[in-house]
Amino acid sequence: MSSRIAGRGAFVFVFIAVLIDAIGFGIILPVLPQLIMQLTGVPIDRAAQYGGVLSFVYALMQFFCAPILGNLSDRFGRRPVLLFALLALGCDYLIMGFAPVIGWLFIGRMVAGVAGASFTPAYAYVADISPPERRAQNFGLLGAAFGVGFILGPAIGGLLGGLGPRAPFFTAGALALANTAFGYFALPESLASGSRRPFQWTRANPLGTLAQMRKLPAVSALLGAVFVWQLAHQVFPSTWSFYGITQFHWSSREVGYSLAFVGLVMAIAQGLLTRTLIPRIGGERRAAALGMAAAFVAYLGYAFATHGWMVYVVSLSAFLFALTYPSMNALASQQTPANAQGELQGAVACLYSLSSIVGPPLMTQVFSYFTARTAPVFFPGAAFLAAAALTIVCALLFMKAARAAPAAAHIAIIPPEV
Repeated sequence: MSSRIAGRGAFVFVFIAVLIDAIGFGIILPVLPQLIMQLTGVPIDRAAQYGGVLSFVYALMQFFCAPILGNLSDRFGRRPVLLFALLALGCDYLIMGFAPVIGWLFIGRMVAGVAGASFTPAYAYVADISPPERRAQNFGLLGAAFGVGFILGPAIGGLLGGLGPRAPFFTAGALALANTAFGYFALPESLASGSRRPFQWTRANPLGTLAQMRKLPAVSALLGAVFVWQLAHQVFPSTWSFYGITQFHWSSREVGYSLAFVGLVMAIAQGLLTRTLIPRIGGERRAAALGMAAAFVAYLGYAFATHGWMVYVVSLSAFLFALTYPSMNALASQQTPANAQGELQGAVACLYSLSSIVGPPLMTQVFSYFTARTAPVFFPGAAFLAAAALTIVCALLFMKAARAAPAAAHIAIIPPEV
């Protein structure tokens, strides 16, 4: 199967793979607080702290392993690495579904972290089969897959939560394993053998990968902005469920509906608007800047929302801030050699993991501090204020990166020395 040429059908499969992964992840979000409280017997403010540590464990494993996967995909191709990631993700959900004690949840997160999930080889795959001028749009479509997944996943998870907090985990595991089996027979390889490079441990680690990116100054500057953007974005997966339950007294179903709405807006924005707005706005740089401004306003809106309906209004800002990540990723990809696209996406995943190491404990601790009985001020939206401050830092770093980037959008870059 791997000898076939990757084309439009291959992109469709990768889109579906990311979609199913997002559905699987979204399914468990509405019930994760209940499962943690069931296994530990702690109140919701303490359960949020457990949720933050679970995210930390996942991110720590991904931080060290994502560069390995990126470099392995540059050596052996995207297909085997992508299939391995999907398989590990399915095993992760099943382990968490059978968890008799909280320790099993940590084991499950370690398994998924080792695989680095599927987005690292998925983005490298799309970079292989997309011309430079269409990478932002195609990366946006992958972002739309995440958005659609968050429409279906939380809604399904909220409904399945009525069967118990474990049912969504088993469903997510079955989806991921079925996707792995389908990909084994349907997915061709995207990276030609002539474009591959030797695997080196000196590059297949966080420090080595980031050091290679430093040889491309414009790319390394953009990656700094990407890191802070992702750090701020960690407020959503780490605190959203806890925030909704505490601030608005939402049920699991209502949490699922709110996440589904945000996913719908993100899907429309990244699936449709990235293809039309980015060229009309004037390119990826302006689109990224506009998205940052919208994100800042959104975080403030979430922080001070007093009624649940306000969250839905604020979430409409995602039509614009959804442009930021695919635009920055595309700018970096356009200035990276073909035989280092996997390494670039490994570096992006590495930075995402680092943001996930720092972000969830930070955000959940802020949430826990301002919602505990001893809190000086009861303020469930405090974590969103922290995200707004980080967005300002991201904008400043992006301005610096834009000045460092070459004037030509698709300048040829000499590959780093092997």
